Amino acid sequence: MARKDLLKDLMSGPSTSDESRPLPRSDRGAIGAVSKSISELRSRAIIEVQPELIDHAGIRDRLDDDPSGIESLKDSLREYGQQVPVLLRHSPNFEGRYDIVFGRRRVMAMRELNMPVKAMVRTLNDQELVVAQGQENSARKDLSFIEKANFAAQMVKAGFERKVICDALSIDKTVISRMLTVTDAVPEELIQAIGAAPSAGRDRWLGLSQKIQGRSVQDMVEAAVGKDSDSRFAAVLEALAVPRPKSAQQVLRGNGGERLGQAKRGKNKSMIELTGEGNAFGEWLIQNIHEVHRDWLSKQPARGHKEN
Repeated sequence: MARKDLLKDLMSGPSTSDESRPLPRSDRGAIGAVSKSISELRSRAIIEVQPELIDHAGIRDRLDDDPSGIESLKDSLREYGQQVPVLLRHSPNFEGRYDIVFGRRRVMAMRELNMPVKAMVRTLNDQELVVAQGQENSARKDLSFIEKANFAAQMVKAGFERKVICDALSIDKTVISRMLTVTDAVPEELIQAIGAAPSAGRDRWLGLSQKIQGRSVQDMVEAAVGKDSDSRFAAVLEALAVPRPKSAQQVLRGNGGERLGQAKRGKNKSMIELTGEGNAFGEWLIQNIHEVHRDWLSKQPARGHKEN
C-alpha cells in the first residue's frame, strides 16, 4: 500500500475495476476470487465495537483534551448518533481487541456514553498506523502548528526515518526541520503544559524557544496558567519578558570574622573576589589552587563515568 495514498486507500470503498473484472474459469480460481471479494467487502464494512475493547496506539496527536469540547461532542452524538466511523486496526498483541488509528475523541465520547463505536477495521503494522494517523492529521484544519510539530518530534523519538515523517504529514524535509528546531529547543513538559495554542504559529513558538534558553523549565511550566492554551502561551511569554534576578552576593569572612571579599553564584559559574585583608589570601590561593582542588576531590564520593 503506497504511503502517500494510504489514508485514501484505507477510507475508500472496494475498487470498481476489481468488481468488473471477470472471474477465472477454473473452479479453484473462482473460489479464490469469491473468497477475495468477500474478504475485501468484510474489510470495507462498518462494524460496531464495544468501546472497552478499544485501546490507544500510535502517537498522540492532540495536546488538549478540552472537557467542554468532549461534552459538546457527546451532546451531538447523543442527539444525532455517530455519523462518521473511526478507523481501528486489529491489535497485534491481544486477540479480539482493537487499536485506534484515528477517531480518539469520538471513542472517548462513546465510551463515556456507554455506546458502541461505529468503525472500519484494517490490518496495519506500526509504521502504516502512524503514517495513516499523520495523513489524517494533515487533512484537518484544526490542528495547530505545535501539535503537528510535536507529532513529528514523537515520530523521530520512535525511530521513524525523515522520509516516513514527510509522507505521514505530507510536508517536505525543510518544513520538518523547522518544526523540529522548535521542539528541540522547547522542553516537552512545557509544550504539554501550554497545550495546542492555535493562535501561535511557527514564528511565535520560535521566538519562545529562543527566549527560554537558560531559564528554569519548572518556572516556565508553573507560569503556564490560563483559561485556555492561547492564554497559557501568552502567560509564558510574559514571564520570559521579566528580567532574570541578579545573583545574590555572599560576603566571605575569615576565621576571625574579618571580611575577605565576596562571592557570586550564577547558573553556570561562580565568582570569588578577594579584597583588602583577603588579598594576600587570594595570592596564596592562586599559587596553591591545585592542592586545594586535590584535597576537595579526595573528599568527594566515588563517581562513575557520566554517560553521554
